[in-house]
Amino acid sequence: MNTITAVSSKWIKTKVLAGSSVLAAHVPETIRLTHSALNQSLNRYGMVYVKPETGSCGIGVMRIELSKKKWIVHSGVDRIPFSTYQAMFRWLRENMHGEKYLVQRGIRVLRHGGRPTDYRVMIQKDTRAGWKVTGMVARVAHPRKAVTNGSQGGSIFAAESMLQRTTGTKAARLLKTFNRLAYATARRFAEAYPGMQELGLDIAVDDKHRTWILEVNTRPDPCPFTKLEDPSMLRNIVKVARGYGRTYRLRCDKAKRG
Repeated sequence: MNTITAVSSKWIKTKVLAGSSVLAAHVPETIRLTHSALNQSLNRYGMVYVKPETGSCGIGVMRIELSKKKWIVHSGVDRIPFSTYQAMFRWLRENMHGEKYLVQRGIRVLRHGGRPTDYRVMIQKDTRAGWKVTGMVARVAHPRKAVTNGSQGGSIFAAESMLQRTTGTKAARLLKTFNRLAYATARRFAEAYPGMQELGLDIAVDDKHRTWILEVNTRPDPCPFTKLEDPSMLRNIVKVARGYGRTYRLRCDKAKRG
């Protein structure tokens, strides 16, 4: 029996999602980074994210935009303009340090206070009840960064209240969609990896209120849930995880409470 409980490759996880007709429509085009692949994606979408094929916490993730014949790389708190594609790509290769990277279509996500916003949805395999969604939070990027991760200084908000602020009356429908995507993702990953016990989906909503699965984490960090005023989600996550033998280190110094 396949006892794998975690998958580190974002490329493999993207292919697992894309193998589902239900989920594929919610996955931004993601391809391996090459000189030509990045150029084609930028010309097609105008904005992309490049990310290490393995890694976590938003480390190494960069946003690249093509605007007015300039290529702008947003890395950490820096925004670096280049006048040619070749110069930008040379800089990128130097800063990839030999790691394999992916290119993902950039989604124009909803913003809060001008800052990108997305959502972490936690789904776990309860030893008695099976898969169940145990928590959702909204993540708002650090004012000078392109990534929303709490470990990169992002701010954490209650998911429902943030959806109400940014989408108004569509919030309830979007919450149901988040749930539906989480259960479909759990079923899909359980088919490929029967030993899987927990997943953390990073879901974005664009300016047309379409939902996108940016990434799936197979060893999700529950730290964002420590920043909510109501501790009930965190308690539930910890309780369910204890049932399958996982405990968490809950020191979460970099994320901020929204």
